[in-house]
Amino acid sequence: MWVIAALITTLSFGANNTIFKWSTAKGLSKVHIQFYFYFVAFLLTGGYGIITGTFRLNGLTLILGTVIGVLNATGNIQMSKAFEKGPASLTSPLIGTNAILPILSAGLIFHEHITSLQWVGIVVMLGSAVIIQYSPSANQNINYLPWVIRVIFAILAFGMLGILMKTSSYLHIDSLSTLISMYGGGSVYLAVISLLKKEKWRQHEVATGALVGLISILGYSFYFYALKVGIASIVFPIVSLNCLVVVLAGYWIFKEKLKMYQIIGVFSALLGIIFTKI
Repeated sequence: MWVIAALITTLSFGANNTIFKWSTAKGLSKVHIQFYFYFVAFLLTGGYGIITGTFRLNGLTLILGTVIGVLNATGNIQMSKAFEKGPASLTSPLIGTNAILPILSAGLIFHEHITSLQWVGIVVMLGSAVIIQYSPSANQNINYLPWVIRVIFAILAFGMLGILMKTSSYLHIDSLSTLISMYGGGSVYLAVISLLKKEKWRQHEVATGALVGLISILGYSFYFYALKVGIASIVFPIVSLNCLVVVLAGYWIFKEKLKMYQIIGVFSALLGIIFTKI
């Protein structure tokens, strides 16, 4: 069941990244869309927690959830900035390697036991994620130092996010309370960023952000469940395959052509998942 939960998370994150891709093409602000999705998700999760009486807020949950929310928003912002400074052909695969950090932490800090065959599956999945996102025909003009800095910040942000989510599950912190803190703290952070950037607000950003918020609640709920019940070292590379959803959505929705290496990456990703379950 935890593998299915991880796959649902992958689909959810992939759907959201596809929406981000569409919104960028439409000229919508990624910061504003994130703000709306955080705020809508905060209202929904907070309302559900209050109505059901399951919301249990304490200092540790508030701090941990807020930091997770800030890291996720920061990672997305740094990634979008990296795309402006360098080619997507290198940016996406490099940032996608952030899964290595929480995978290593799962073994070194949380002492998870991984078999040799499962390690093969993990390496195959991570390699597949890099292959799927790689685009050798992209423009190679790079504003090198700013690009490298943005990429490193994005890797660290997403990597630390995974480690803290595993920490939350390891400490048996209520996932709903963590989500409420995550969305609430992230909303405040993004509101401040928006005020500093002084971007123009657009009506379409509200509906788009609300949709992303609904999908995000689904994805993160299953993410916490998968980390709590399953093996984090396997969950993280499965979730990193959300790029596969974006590629397939580009093929079906945006009529983009799949390259042969991407098709190979898709099949090797499925093979990696099979290896982790043998």
